Amino acid sequence: MGRSSGAADVQVPLVGYPRSPDGLDVTVAHRVPPAAERPPGVHAHDFLVLLLVEAGRGVVRIDDRDVPLAAGDIVVVAPGAVVGPGAWDLADVDLWTVFFPVDVVDPGSTASLVSWRSHPLLAPLVGRGRAGGQRFTVPAGERGRWLEHVRALETELRERREGAAAAVRAHLTLLLVGLTRLDAVVTEELRDRDEPLLAGVFDVVEQRFREPLSLRDVAGAVGLTPGHVTTVVGRRTGRTVQQWITERRLREARRLLHDTDLTVAAVAARVGFRDTGYFVRRFRAEHGLPPGRWRQAVL
Repeated sequence: MGRSSGAADVQVPLVGYPRSPDGLDVTVAHRVPPAAERPPGVHAHDFLVLLLVEAGRGVVRIDDRDVPLAAGDIVVVAPGAVVGPGAWDLADVDLWTVFFPVDVVDPGSTASLVSWRSHPLLAPLVGRGRAGGQRFTVPAGERGRWLEHVRALETELRERREGAAAAVRAHLTLLLVGLTRLDAVVTEELRDRDEPLLAGVFDVVEQRFREPLSLRDVAGAVGLTPGHVTTVVGRRTGRTVQQWITERRLREARRLLHDTDLTVAAVAARVGFRDTGYFVRRFRAEHGLPPGRWRQAVL
């Protein structure tokens, strides 16, 4: 079984998760440099992969895009994303890898990708319109805590003591909650790729998403016509300016729902939605749950 690779319309092998007899279906791997390895053949997974960089620099290839890696970065490889080979280089990277199927987080779910897109913790990472590989950067002061969770997860999986299943699920949930609170590295990657126009668009979105903001406003801020901005953003990212504005608003909404006691109406107003009903509908469409139930599910 495989999926089609866009450029050449070639069938890409789809790798399934190797199930464990005892049901602890999470894998943690740690690779320390120097490590000589052959880049992987082109493939995709039916499970989620998290790459956490402890030290060093490198690059991986995801969905025909070279993703740079540096200390503190986390790369989320969504199910179905096409990986390798391209400018693949992990020789000098101290790297932790965590991968797992959806039912580890939600035992009542199915293996279908529909389950990923309707799960309150997983939808922000793999929902509709997501890039196959998202890169996040953990703030320097929080990196030790992230590594502690990953190491604790690895210890539970290696020792498999009584209660390991509950401990594994708890550590994994903490990692996923942490990811919903991080900002995806968008503008930096665009600057790395010498995309100053796109970086400017994302700067405007970042600075003004809490206020009424339209395509016309963004275009005016970068000194171009709405039609030109629409064409460039669509061709380079596969999404519209309005979709990126909504993405940023919903990311901030998730942070406020998790970190504060603000009402849903107050959260909607804080992140730029003037109509609470519309905010609830957009949130449900993207996460599979309305904001109030999403908050209950992740706390």
